[in-house]
Amino acid sequence: MSPGDLNAPGDLNADQRRRDLDALAREVTDVIVVGGGITGAGIALDAATRGLSVGLVEAEDLAFGTSRWSSRLAHGGLRYLAHGDVGVAWESAVERGRLMETIAPHLIRPLPHVMPFSTNTARRDRLLVPIGLRAADLMRSAAGTSRHTLGRPRHLTAQQALDLVPGLATDGLRGASLHWDGQLVDDARLVVAVARTAAAYGARIVTGARAEDVSGTEVTVRTTEGTARLSTRQVIVAAGIWTGQLDAETTLMLSRGSHVLLDPASLGHPRAAVTVPVPGELGRYVFALPTADGPVIAGITDVAVPGQPATLDAAPADDVAWILDHLSRAFARGLSVEDVIGSYAGFRPLVADAEASTADISRRHRVTRRADGVITVTGGKLTTYRRMAQDALDATDLPGRCRTASLPLLGAQPRRTSLPADLPARLTRRYGSEAARVAAYAEREPVLLEPVAPGVAVLGVEVVHAVRCEGATTLSDVMERRTRLSTVPAHAAAARARVEEIVEAHQ
Repeated sequence: MSPGDLNAPGDLNADQRRRDLDALAREVTDVIVVGGGITGAGIALDAATRGLSVGLVEAEDLAFGTSRWSSRLAHGGLRYLAHGDVGVAWESAVERGRLMETIAPHLIRPLPHVMPFSTNTARRDRLLVPIGLRAADLMRSAAGTSRHTLGRPRHLTAQQALDLVPGLATDGLRGASLHWDGQLVDDARLVVAVARTAAAYGARIVTGARAEDVSGTEVTVRTTEGTARLSTRQVIVAAGIWTGQLDAETTLMLSRGSHVLLDPASLGHPRAAVTVPVPGELGRYVFALPTADGPVIAGITDVAVPGQPATLDAAPADDVAWILDHLSRAFARGLSVEDVIGSYAGFRPLVADAEASTADISRRHRVTRRADGVITVTGGKLTTYRRMAQDALDATDLPGRCRTASLPLLGAQPRRTSLPADLPARLTRRYGSEAARVAAYAEREPVLLEPVAPGVAVLGVEVVHAVRCEGATTLSDVMERRTRLSTVPAHAAAARARVEEIVEAHQ
């Protein structure tokens, strides 16, 4: 039997899902978590590592909602400092350091950010940005994040800026600031890693289970197998933008955040992110983020959305135009829709503040308890998911203490740990210490180490691993959340038949 075939703690698949659903229907657990995004997965992990019995139910799939539509940054909250929200900035800096150095160093890399200054840069930005960067670096130091993890912010000459970002506009370029932040290889992959780690500690993870009714001690779920009532000592709702469907007492303001995906060649193959201030808006920026083996991610919008939004397949045309227009100011070559190879958009569930625009609403999270005992977690951000989970569990009457601040996820390894030299670099970046296990699926089928389509980075073994170990039960689970092939339509079209073939062969 190939090592890739062996079951391991934390493996999620169709057989495990059926067993876990049956067990949840029979037992009385300590905690039922509703929602399979980063917050719900984080709560399940926190509860399981406290020694509690825990079930997580998710209507669709892990990372189905907001968690997969982020900018893929684990950032220290520079924007929040600009708005004077020191509490959120501090929390972000602390959690970023934990993620990068202990919890998920295999999924996050240090990314340099260049903010160019030209003769047209507003005087306010020239003065305030260096002050903000120094303050953010002091916060990094106070949070205990090593200088080896995140380098020192500094000034760049015009030529140094061009060395990192060759496509910058040279007309009037006077230099740039440089600072460092964390970049996730994939936000959905972080959610899956947290959920699998929770499962390794005993959490029962059930996707395709829609919560139709909740009380303090019971959750009614509908699945393809029928309806089940799950009994528990504590229900925690972490359903993101769908929270209002289960808790009418919670009011959210929704904000649409759109990104466009650009061919790296259109920006001169940048080796650093580019940050461009939005004129007239303090602490708001448009950025271009190069990725290790994919497109440049450019964004982000912040548009208030009334009511309950539908899932978006791509960013609206107005959002795309706004991003390209603002980003083009920093580059020698104007950007147009011809440079866009894909896009995506998601909705932020913000704690309601009728007096503020969504861009100004604090990203602080909120934990509330209903009269019947249901606990609801709202607001927050990807970087601080662990603290959100800790606060939610601390608000219960259940025993145990939080252990997740120093708990590595499955696949985590020290940044300098050696792996077999012949492993594809993509696998080590995305799977860490599990990379050899993923590659082992190709021992009997060497073709699985090849890309699923010409010009596409995804390897066949990644599809096998998604089905056997990461809880993917459908083709869309693989295309949209485990591999992210769907974000670039040309890649999705080229790879779909091969991915479907692998999924059918290994389910």
